[in-house]
Amino acid sequence: MKAIEISAFGAPEVLRLTERPAPVAGPGEVLIAVTASGINRPDVLQRKGIYPPPVGASDLPGLEVAGSIVSGDERAMTEAGLRVGDRVCALVAGGGYAELCVAPVGQCLPVPAGLTDIEAASLPETCFTVWSNVFARAGLKAGETLLIQGGSSGIGVTAIQFARAAGATVLVTVGSDEKAAACLNLGAHHAINYRTEDFVGAVKRLTAGRGVDVILDMVAGDYVAREVSCLADDGRLVIIAVQGGSAAQFDASRLLMRRLTITGSTLRARSVEFKSAIARELRSTAWRWIESRLVKPVVFRIFPAAQAAQAHALMESNQHIGKLVLSW
Repeated sequence: MKAIEISAFGAPEVLRLTERPAPVAGPGEVLIAVTASGINRPDVLQRKGIYPPPVGASDLPGLEVAGSIVSGDERAMTEAGLRVGDRVCALVAGGGYAELCVAPVGQCLPVPAGLTDIEAASLPETCFTVWSNVFARAGLKAGETLLIQGGSSGIGVTAIQFARAAGATVLVTVGSDEKAAACLNLGAHHAINYRTEDFVGAVKRLTAGRGVDVILDMVAGDYVAREVSCLADDGRLVIIAVQGGSAAQFDASRLLMRRLTITGSTLRARSVEFKSAIARELRSTAWRWIESRLVKPVVFRIFPAAQAAQAHALMESNQHIGKLVLSW
């Protein structure tokens, strides 16, 4: 099969089209003929040698795919209501940049009605991440307020729409007026351009001094202290990436006096059982939002798989809004 491999750690140019043996589905797994592969920030980190795949996972990059089931564990498929030929999208721990990919049955979801495989490939990583962190971990509820750092990212555009669908008020930070307009168009109530306005002051102004209930943070570093200062009482800060650095200092007394929670998680190394539980929750709730078009995939650009290096270069430029997808 054709695949994109990391020939050496480094710049986007180290991504190389190659031939690899076809993988074989084991117990509890399916083999998917991939038509589209989503691109995510962890793929970039893996290419740089910063974020290695979990033990036992493919060395090929790629955490989400869409395509059709070729073969697999018949019993597991039957229990999941799947069969050979079904169009699915799946979250995987690696190996997504390839014409064939093995995925746990529990991490496969049917392609939502009305969506193309390209659109479906843009869903798993962001949907699983947003659901498990914003809703399961931080417990965002209808009537609460969510601040998303990086609203125009793949995670951001999903979080905006999920939170709106759940009845929350949504604030985002972005780096340009163009990205602000895009986020407002997706349903954000307020967009803060962090290049021209301090987000702490903006949050306090927009919430009449109360602060926000939940913050979804992909920056960390010196953002953490500032985020603590703009949480409401009983507020929750969820850190899912450390693009601004892993070291942070903040006033711990604020946590005590205002009952704040700081938490975080990564998804890739979590168990199949954990991810399968998220998949079931997504199918019962978020998939209905998507099929009703209350939530829409946001695909910024599609690249032929052989142009994975160009796709990574665009991702690192931070000029995109939403997701980048490889087509096979």
